[in-house]
Formats: sequence, structure tokens, C-alpha cells
Amino acid sequence: MQLLGIGSRILHPELGKGVVTNVTSKHYWVTFIEKGLETIELDAEFEVIEALEDDVDTISFSEVEQSLITILRKWSDVSAVTPIADKWKGGTLVLQPSDAHLSNKEIPIDTFFHKIVMVRDRIRVMEQKINASKNLDDQEKVDLQQYLTRIYGSLTTFNVLFKNQSDHFVGDKSK
Repeated sequence: MQLLGIGSRILHPELGKGVVTNVTSKHYWVTFIEKGLETIELDAEFEVIEALEDDVDTISFSEVEQSLITILRKWSDVSAVTPIADKWKGGTLVLQPSDAHLSNKEIPIDTFFHKIVMVRDRIRVMEQKINASKNLDDQEKVDLQQYLTRIYGSLTTFNVLFKNQSDHFVGDKSK
């Protein structure tokens, strides 16, 4: 199958005469004289009136965008949305000092939860970087991993905020 370049002219049995205005990996975008812009499959039935060969970029914007999203999810420290437990949604965290003359500090629990999730995600990224490091020997990696496990253990108090148990902090498990 010959891939038509932009500017090629075709005659489609149902849509009439048209000019190829864009090419993706699956479709021709064709502007037809009577029907306007339509997309047709690359292997659709049509007659080629004039074929222009061009260095056609067969990747559409949406395909590039989807590839970029996949790469960012894999390599960035941005994680999927982590839901807060329903009972805490819209709630407030109140910090009350022991001195009655001092005022309380109120923080929306959603804001506090978001910061806890950011801490967790950044610890995970640090863990990945430690494990992938070529500059650390195995014993140094083990030592740093033990510190990270203790950090996770210190944060288990906040597990009550998470909707899903799979999102919980897990420290050193008893053997």
C-alpha cells in the first residue's frame, strides 16, 4: 500500500473528490469538495487522482500526547490520584496548644492529606533513585533502605487518612 502525501487528490466512491490535508498512522484527513473535512482509513476504497509523495509524519498529535503522558507517569514523581477516606473529606485538622490563651490553628484536612501524599511520593522516588544508583555500593543501599523503612514506619499514623489500604505507609514488618 502506497502512503499518500499531503496534497494528494483522491476520488472517494461516496464522498466525491477531495485533497489529503493530514495523515496519521491510521487515517487520512481529506477535505472533500462537497462534504468538507472527513477522516478515512488508510486502506479505505478510493481512486487516487494524483499521488504526492512526501515525507509524511504518520504520528498524530493525540498519539504524541498519549506517549508523553505514558512517559511522564513512568518517570516523574507525580503519582496517580490518591483518594482520602470518605469520612475525612471536607474536614478540618485542628491544632490546639496547651496554653488556653493561644489560638488554635485550623487546616483543611484535604490540604494536609495532599502534603502527606506528596511526602510519600517523594520518599518513593528517593527509594527508586537509591536502588538505581551506580555510585552506592550494596551495603550503602541497604543502610539507606533501612532508614527509608523507618521513615515509612514513622508515617504509619497517617494511614487512617487513606481510603485504600494499598496506599498506606508500611514500616518494618514483624518477622
